[in-house]
Amino acid sequence: MRAPELTGDVWFNTGDRPLTLSALRGRVVLLDFWTSGCVNCLHVLDELRPLEREFADVLVTIGVHSPKFAREGEAESVAAAVARYGVDHPVVSDPDMRLWQEYTVKAWPTLVVVDPEGYVAHVAAGEGHADALRTVIRDLVAGHEAAGTLRRGDDPLAEALDRAGPAGRTDQEEGRDEQGGRDRATGVPLRFPSKAVATAEGRVLVADTAHHSVVEFASDAETVVRRFGDGERGAADGAFDVATFAEPAGLTLLPPEVAERVGYHLLVADTGNHLLRGIDLRTGSVRTVAGTGAQWRDGADSGPATGSALTSPWDVRWWEPAGGVVVAMAGNHTLSLFDPVRGEIRRFAGTTVEGLRDGAAAEAFFAQTSGLAVAGERLWLVDAETSALRRVDPTDGPDADGDGAADADADGDGRDRFVVRTEVGVDLFTFGHRDGDAAQALLQHPTGLSVLPDGGIAVADTYNGAVRRFDPDTGQVTTLMRDLAEPTDVLVTDTGVFVVESAAHRLRALHRASPAGSSATAGADDGDGQGAGGPDDGGEGTDGERVDGEAMLVRRPPTELAPGEVRLSVVFTPPEGETMDDRYGPSTRLEVSASPPELLVDGGGQGTDLQRTVTLADDHPEGVLQVVAQAASCATDAEHPVCRITRQDWGVPVRVNPAGAGELPLVMAGTPEEPTGGA
Repeated sequence: MRAPELTGDVWFNTGDRPLTLSALRGRVVLLDFWTSGCVNCLHVLDELRPLEREFADVLVTIGVHSPKFAREGEAESVAAAVARYGVDHPVVSDPDMRLWQEYTVKAWPTLVVVDPEGYVAHVAAGEGHADALRTVIRDLVAGHEAAGTLRRGDDPLAEALDRAGPAGRTDQEEGRDEQGGRDRATGVPLRFPSKAVATAEGRVLVADTAHHSVVEFASDAETVVRRFGDGERGAADGAFDVATFAEPAGLTLLPPEVAERVGYHLLVADTGNHLLRGIDLRTGSVRTVAGTGAQWRDGADSGPATGSALTSPWDVRWWEPAGGVVVAMAGNHTLSLFDPVRGEIRRFAGTTVEGLRDGAAAEAFFAQTSGLAVAGERLWLVDAETSALRRVDPTDGPDADGDGAADADADGDGRDRFVVRTEVGVDLFTFGHRDGDAAQALLQHPTGLSVLPDGGIAVADTYNGAVRRFDPDTGQVTTLMRDLAEPTDVLVTDTGVFVVESAAHRLRALHRASPAGSSATAGADDGDGQGAGGPDDGGEGTDGERVDGEAMLVRRPPTELAPGEVRLSVVFTPPEGETMDDRYGPSTRLEVSASPPELLVDGGGQGTDLQRTVTLADDHPEGVLQVVAQAASCATDAEHPVCRITRQDWGVPVRVNPAGAGELPLVMAGTPEEPTGGA
């Protein structure tokens, strides 16, 4: 299967020089199909770094950035993502999803290994494939070296950059050298900040994500008081100037009485380390309070906090009705509950299935929850991948799903006494910038939110570059501010309301948007980073403007399937030296559902076979098939073999067409049987 040639509109980390597979003959090429808002894609970036070092003389990794959201298709956004996540290998922007279609990709992330002669040798969807990829690459190197078709040394990327010279570097690449990431107006030393909180004394704490640290500012949100973390990526505990973090994001302050008991005041979601860290604001010391440093992939996720693996905790918030800190566990689409006094953590809500489903907390679906906010007895949250604003409420009785019958508390942990409801959001594939009634309103990949002084909910609508306001009393959505550089959080302080404008590396005061038709520019900056007129009351008595944008859909084209019976098959082939692990029962598991549920007439639910016949309704023209597959495998050449679980979730948009296919193959790991070329 000859690998299709590379195409794209903009290249990064190559001196703006396009690369071709034909020019890379003799090398093993690893194509990483990713998109910047996908947390699983970010996990894969970390997984690939050791492989890139190990096979530096034979392996060329190329990121293919195929966008899910409209904003992700813009060159400026791709450049920011490359800088934010420290991507050093070449990246090509695939805004029209051309390469995605030519390689018949079905999921983010997908990895494609191309052998030194230009043929597809291996495909793997999802994360957790590093060991298998190592085996595949080693076998390719050995085979092609013996055949004389492998070329070592003389790195073509270095040669291309040398020929391009300084003038060949793009503006985006030049920007990556500005390690200080300073706002020219304020001199605030931030680089891609994520979240912020304010202390009772008025000081502002900011997660300085790309500097791997937490910064404490005076109440003016400009004067640096101190920095926690030495700026290098790591997981070391200790004093404020020697401790290290990895892409910290969420922050929450513990109630004073709890802080006194546990010995720290600030809890940090240390996202890149898969840890929770505690900071004593009196002494400046940092310590790990939850997580092992390993990423959770399967199995138990509850127990002693420092003995339980986490997966990309993105935000944290103390919530009294739950009796602890709610953790947005973006990596597996769940919420966890951390008890700092007991030193325990457990699943609070969600099933690990990515999607949007309301109801009892234990049965709800989430999609990369990225922001949390508390308004009394209510917990607000935003799900980035479903572009949704949602809430969690305690229930007065046992009927969490509202069907009139008492629900069974299956786990006895009280999770079924909380209910999840969606205010704004449709599904995994619909987004936009539309205000008005919440049932019709649309967001685009929101990642933060806060409760305003008037009780409204301010949403950092990240990919729309806006701050939106939801009124819980009227159910109306408006726009408070536009033209922002990827806002990721909103902070309410005694001195004003601020937006964490991540891609502009700063905090910025929030101002109301100009009325429609006004000549003023919404969010205009007068040079001091605060806009014209100084901070307002954060929406007190201000509705903002109303934007009536069109609904947009995820860019990848739907798969056309015939109504009636369709053969669904998931390909999983263990790498050389591994076999399926059936010591404790079936080694595979397959779960199928649909949105809307009526799309799937038959074939839904769980089973142990990776092949299944499903029946699609003929009266539902389109929808999404949600497929979750899992396989267990072990090495065969060791007395105590290393075993692993491979898991992948697909949300496959489908269009029902009498002329459509009667089969749906999905590759989790292995070599596809059909040619990869074509749409």
